[in-house]
Amino acid sequence: MTKLLSDILTKVPVVDQQGDIEKDINKVEFDSRKISPGDLFVAVPGTKVDGHKFIGKAIAAGAVAVVCEQKPTNIPQDICAIQVEDSSRALAVIASAWYDDPSEEIELTGITGTNGKTTIATLLYKLFRSLGYKAGLLSTIHIYNNDKIIDATHTTPDALTINGYLREMVEAGCKYVFMEVSSHAIQQNRTFGLNFDVAVFSNITHDHLDYHKTFENYIKAKKKFFDELPHTSAALVNSDDRNASMMLQNTNADTFSFALKKPADYKAKVIENSFEGLHLEINHKSLWARLVGDFNAYNLLAVYGVASLLDVEDEIILKHLSSLTPAEGRFEVLKAKDGKTAIIDYAHTPDALENVMTTIKNVIKSDQQLITVIGTGGDRDKTKRPVMAKTAMKYADKVILTSDNPRTEDPNQIIRDMKDGIAQGEMNRILEIADRKQAIHTACMIANSSDIILVAGKGHETYQEVDGVRHHFDDKEIVQSIFNNL
Repeated sequence: MTKLLSDILTKVPVVDQQGDIEKDINKVEFDSRKISPGDLFVAVPGTKVDGHKFIGKAIAAGAVAVVCEQKPTNIPQDICAIQVEDSSRALAVIASAWYDDPSEEIELTGITGTNGKTTIATLLYKLFRSLGYKAGLLSTIHIYNNDKIIDATHTTPDALTINGYLREMVEAGCKYVFMEVSSHAIQQNRTFGLNFDVAVFSNITHDHLDYHKTFENYIKAKKKFFDELPHTSAALVNSDDRNASMMLQNTNADTFSFALKKPADYKAKVIENSFEGLHLEINHKSLWARLVGDFNAYNLLAVYGVASLLDVEDEIILKHLSSLTPAEGRFEVLKAKDGKTAIIDYAHTPDALENVMTTIKNVIKSDQQLITVIGTGGDRDKTKRPVMAKTAMKYADKVILTSDNPRTEDPNQIIRDMKDGIAQGEMNRILEIADRKQAIHTACMIANSSDIILVAGKGHETYQEVDGVRHHFDDKEIVQSIFNNL
């Protein structure tokens, strides 16, 4: 596939131009290592590496055109150089044009927020597939094109990859696509220029401060998603979250809300909550769902709201919601033959952990103990480590501090950082076991037959990253193996 450079630059604001734009482009790249003769190279400033440093390398590899923010003085005359104000935005617009604007041909829903993105997106995909529609999913766990599964590497891929997937989904006949939109992706303009029919805000709590530096910057990144929506979009926000109104301050979209506590367009009440599921009343209509906890009541309500905004009838939504199962690694319940219960959950933020643990404590019986296995990631936000441990101690009878993905850090140092959140008088309720597999095994062994074991932090992940190398590791697989041998 080739395209004229002039055609893929149609919607790009150009500051300055050198050379002829009426030339064929073989493909678009922002990684100079992937450049082949006849390509367009887009130089994007990254968090670690600036693509402008590799313009010369890209040209040497055969790039016939370059898009950049600062134009080098020594670009050969036969190379077309396009100067723009923001090359990350330009890349997003070019990527969309390269794939013939696929987001214009589908009903695209984007979900942002600290917690709930994966569950909401996955449940929407499952709902619309159960309704008989061809649909796509772009999520942390998997990318689905109808029933074709592709493993995901990022919560939200780069702009070229996103538009490539969307074009494949359009070609496969998908009418609806649901995607997670991370704060990193918003900040880096990976989703810029996509035509979102519905945008969802789930909530915002402490996370990713290693990247955003301050909570205010994190909020601004989420808000940017809504600021850039066109008037043809619908913005659906969780009005129980105190930052919801801020998300809508400058949006051009039609605005809608969902809530358990405050007045909202989509309102739910929890009638009953057990390990078997939730009994909800949504807009005065009854729903029994196979998900557990108030946090999942919010997720189900968001799904209900999106489906309603996409013109699905209420009764049909409720009927199909009742049969949906949780997303992989999200409050997955495993039962042992001797009566022990294990819950696998991705909770890796203080708020998510609190949601999961309060849910368990609300359901647990007086004669049951809660044993929690928890770690935090290396090379990431260190400020949440003691908060995570403090949260775990608040609800669990016993806490085992262990590794998550230590990456390049010493797991024992991460555990020491977590212990800073634990009062000296509570140290008798913790165990420190850096080996995560051994920690899980210990939790299962010390649990009595009626106890609950929460294994938190990794959820759906099937790897553990140690010293920069990924090894196969699956919390669910390990627990299931232990339970099978009890």
